[in-house]
Amino acid sequence: METFLLQATIYLGAAVIAVPLAARLGLGSVLGYLLAGIAIGPLTGLVGAETKDLQHFAEFGVVMMLFLIGLELDPRALWNMRKRLLGLGGLQVGLTMLAITAGSLAMGYTWETSIAVGMIFALSSTAIVLQTLTEKGLMQTGGGRSTFSVLLAQDIAVIPMLALLPLLAAPAIVSLTTDGSLALGAVEHDDVHHATLSLVEGLPGWGVTLVTLGAVAAVILTGVFLTRPVFRYIHQARLREMYTALALLMVVSIAVLMQMVGLSPALGTFLAGVVLANSEFRHELESDLEPFKGLLLGLFFITVGAGIDFNLLFGDTTRILGLAVAVMVVKGVILFGLALLFGLSKKDRWLFTLGLAQAGEFGFVLIAFSVAQGVLTDGLAGQLLLIIALSMLITPLLFIAYEMLTRRMTDNDPE
Repeated sequence: METFLLQATIYLGAAVIAVPLAARLGLGSVLGYLLAGIAIGPLTGLVGAETKDLQHFAEFGVVMMLFLIGLELDPRALWNMRKRLLGLGGLQVGLTMLAITAGSLAMGYTWETSIAVGMIFALSSTAIVLQTLTEKGLMQTGGGRSTFSVLLAQDIAVIPMLALLPLLAAPAIVSLTTDGSLALGAVEHDDVHHATLSLVEGLPGWGVTLVTLGAVAAVILTGVFLTRPVFRYIHQARLREMYTALALLMVVSIAVLMQMVGLSPALGTFLAGVVLANSEFRHELESDLEPFKGLLLGLFFITVGAGIDFNLLFGDTTRILGLAVAVMVVKGVILFGLALLFGLSKKDRWLFTLGLAQAGEFGFVLIAFSVAQGVLTDGLAGQLLLIIALSMLITPLLFIAYEMLTRRMTDNDPE
């Protein structure tokens, strides 16, 4: 208990000191959180191994954020986004995967490893980008809406990516132990993975499809028919904290259900938010969840900063930094080309390009799963984690560069 309170004091103290300072300097809260994490992690060593476990908990802030974004959209608005969602988002994921996979093959990696790396870097940071767009009032711009569409498409793409990764692994990674016996590494990891609670494990393909569709239908029907009577029941207690408890219960239960059927929790809660967008309880849900969302996202950014391995970075600085920049340049070129293809204006084009050029937090999930399946080695996984963290650290600076760039532009500038 004392250790927990000490760690909580360190994390909260770092945030309270660094974030207002970063905001005052015009750097934005995200960069403040990242710098706070670097200060208490690699620089001073005040936090250690618990950071990785804490990061998994803090990622729930992304789930809450997409639920709240869903509350701002009604189904008609989501349908109007279909061109950007499928066309713009689908092309971004596909073209980036191809480009990064080709680059990995050129560096001498196997095709299985190269495809895994391509999938990892095709994703961008939902947490950083949406938080920054909201802070800077850019969400309702053309570039902001296009950026959100791509992020949502990436979240959907995580599902087939997780399904594909086990197919890239060898049936078993066979190695000789010190006593000459055989060790089957991949099989062991696979057993651990399948030990998680699942509603679709062992079902035939048609069964998985039916259960998945049933879970989605359950979320929609619950939002349409059960929300109003449940809120009325809670209202009779006249206890403010019960509204907060109900809001948290809704988000957590939907996230758990989505995980049990193999879908993204963030995608499920976003769908629930869209269903409840026209509900009279929308503002109540927003006010109850907003503080939790902000704190969890801040905690997530701190853990990203605290998790940067500076020993690995300083051991091969030129290569790691070069790869991080190369990934962002490749993604940037593809994003800029798509922005031209889809007719975004000059300002929106730059927001779209600079905002999505980084790798994202779902890359952490894919890396961990790839290692468990034997697709990536521990050494390569460490380098990929560092590249993702560095690209996320650079992103707030790109938003600052965007603001400096657009100050010189007007809407009448030639395209």
